[in-house]
Amino acid sequence: MSVEIERKFLVKNKSFISESHAVLSIKQGFLNSNKNRVVRVRVLDDLGYLTVKGVSSNDGTSRYEWEKEIALKEAEELLTLCETGVIIKKRFLIKKGTHTFEVDVFEGDNTGLIVAEIELDSAEEIFIIPNWLGEEVTGDSKYYNSSLSKLPYTKWA
Repeated sequence: MSVEIERKFLVKNKSFISESHAVLSIKQGFLNSNKNRVVRVRVLDDLGYLTVKGVSSNDGTSRYEWEKEIALKEAEELLTLCETGVIIKKRFLIKKGTHTFEVDVFEGDNTGLIVAEIELDSAEEIFIIPNWLGEEVTGDSKYYNSSLSKLPYTKWA
């Protein structure tokens, strides 16, 4: 059990790709996307995870998160029980100073959306801002994966 503190940004261009040290494939769905709690199933390369997230703070920077690794077969089976709108994306990991940015390049119904996240020890923590980092969207719920599963980026007006 822990509190996750993160900030989220749009990405201006794909120059981050040459800076990445790892690329992961992610497929995830939501067993529950209620605004008071989200229960997510994720396949990350060849690993499975079950995650529960609580309500975000008013500024959107922090929320309760519990995660447990589960068998890949179990994760794949649970994905078949998820709500409509599975998220598919590639995650690029980019080290900047003491932090690692996770840049998600969405596929499928969310093609065209690229979002960067950085986990911090406090909401006020200073970090290096790369030149490819764009507008901050921390706390904007339309960029939450659970929202993107219901109203994908390609369907935004």
